[in-house]
Amino acid sequence: MDDSHDLTQLDPRYKSMMRLVYSIPAVLLVIASTIAEVAIPGWTGVVWVPGLLLALFLVVYLPMRRFSTRGYSLAEEQLRVVRGVMFRSDTVVPFGRVQHIDVDRGPLERMFGLATVTVHTAGSHNASVSLGGLAHEDALAMREEIRTAIRRDTQ
Repeated sequence: MDDSHDLTQLDPRYKSMMRLVYSIPAVLLVIASTIAEVAIPGWTGVVWVPGLLLALFLVVYLPMRRFSTRGYSLAEEQLRVVRGVMFRSDTVVPFGRVQHIDVDRGPLERMFGLATVTVHTAGSHNASVSLGGLAHEDALAMREEIRTAIRRDTQ
C-alpha cells in the first residue's frame, strides 16, 4: 500500500539548492570533457556530447526526481519521513521515543532559507532521522510541535 499522497512535500527551494549542489560536479564534468575533446584530435563530440548530456541530467533531472520522491508527515504523534530514488526508505518515529531535536542550517541552506530537522531517538543503530529541505520557519514549527507533544506525554 503506497499512501505517499498523504505526505507533505518539501519546500520548492530545495530543488534550486540541489541544482546548485549538482552544478559543481556538472561543471567539472564539462571542463574535463572539453579537455579530453581537445586532447583527442579527430573525435569531435565523442567525449563532449555524453559529458554534456550527463551534466544536464545532473542539473535538471536529478534534483526534480529527488524532490518528488521525498516527503514527510506529522500525524498521530509520529514523524514519518519517506525518501529515496532507487532505494526507498519509509521511517516512522513515534514522538514518545524522541530524545532531542536539532534544527541545522548549512551555508547553502541559509542562502535558500531552508533547514534540516534531525530527530534523535534512544538506541544506537539508526538512532537519528534527518529531514532536509524544509523552510526554516517550518523546521522551527515542527520542532516546537514535537517538543509540545513530548511535554504532554511526560506530564
